[in-house]
Order: sequence, then C-alpha cells, then structure tokens
Amino acid sequence: MTEVKQKFDGYAAKYDEWFMKNDNLFTSELRLFKKALGDIEGKKLLSVGCGSGLFESYIDSSNIEGIEPSEDMGQIAVKRGVNVIKFGLIEDVDLPEAAYDIIYFNGSSSYMEDLVPVYEKSLRAIKDGGKLVLLDVPKESAFGFMYLLGKSLNTYDHEYLQGTMPELPYPLALASSGVWHSTEEKIEVLKSLGVTKFSFYQTLVKNPMYTNEEPEEVIEGYKSGGYVAIVAEK
Repeated sequence: MTEVKQKFDGYAAKYDEWFMKNDNLFTSELRLFKKALGDIEGKKLLSVGCGSGLFESYIDSSNIEGIEPSEDMGQIAVKRGVNVIKFGLIEDVDLPEAAYDIIYFNGSSSYMEDLVPVYEKSLRAIKDGGKLVLLDVPKESAFGFMYLLGKSLNTYDHEYLQGTMPELPYPLALASSGVWHSTEEKIEVLKSLGVTKFSFYQTLVKNPMYTNEEPEEVIEGYKSGGYVAIVAEK
C-alpha cells in the first residue's frame, strides 16, 4: 500500500484532468455514483479513498468524511468540501461502530490487496439498515483487461493494443498500481462477512474506444459494465 500512496502523490492534477477530458465517460460514472448512493440527505457518509473529491464536488458533501492515502489528492478533496479525517490508510484508522449510514469505495478497492479486513471494518462502522457501496472497474471487464495488459506490457503503445485504445486512456502509472478485483470476488468476500442483501448497477457497457462518445445511462446488473456498483445492505 505504500507504493500506491507514492504512485498517487504527484498525480492529482493528471487524475482530474483525465476525467475532465473524458467528460462523457465521467458523466456516465457520476450517474452511477449518484444512483448507488441514493438519497443522502441527512445521512452521514464515509468515503474510503476519497481521492481529490472530484465526484463529491457534484453532490452535497457537507456530511461526507474521507480517508485518503495521498496527501496531494486529499488536500484537493478538503478544498472541495470533504472532511478528510485521515491522510492515510483505512487499515490504520479505528472507525467507531455503527457511526455511518453509508460507507463507499469509489474505485479504491482496486488499490487494496486484501479486501476482507477493510470490508469487515467498514461493515462494523455502518448502522443497521445502512449500506456499503463498492464502485469499481471490474477485473473481468474490457477496461480491466486493457489496464492489466498495459500494466503487463508497461505501455499502451504496443502492437497488441493498436486500434483498440480510447483516445485518452487512463494514466498508465495509475492503472499499473492497481490490483483489480473481479466483481464476483468482491461479492464472495461480502457474503463471507454475512451480507445477504445486494443490488447491482453498471455503466460503460460500450467498448472502451467508444465510451466517451456520449454519456451512458445506468442499468441494473454487473455482467456487462466497465464500471460497476455493488450495494450491500446491512
């Protein structure tokens, strides 16, 4: 995890810039983010790996706390209204029991090796009737394959990828530092921790070459999307 922190430090501006240049893709992901969180009015939320708070800047962040390993990104999140309670790892934070209505990981599970302890800790910190929301690029998706191949080749500029890449791919340094879990893996972890009620939503169902052509709607399920939300009810 120390490596992840170092990877993201210095990349805050590039992270935001990528989303702003891929504005239609960002709109698709933002729609999924809002759908998965649902009505947050009057609720207390925790963002695990809140990054730069880019997504939070498009919703009411007054009741959102954040944990972020990268101080570069976390400082931007603070300016955007997120109350960053820890510049560090969730593994090093003692979360109070039953303190939050919603805890969410927006892309951050992809930078964690062992999901069991962090999900277990999060579930303990959620009130009865609350929910744990996991949004991610699935390992098995077209985006997941693209990032893993780029990571393996240490470049996107390879003959294997010619004619397959979006115009502005996700920064390789950030993709390469990811672990990339499958949706089924995350579901099994949650089931092992006693979760029985699930909802699933997805977007970015087009080939990555075309996902920035226009915003996509959110649809139910998880077997087609390049960005997937698991909503686990406690």
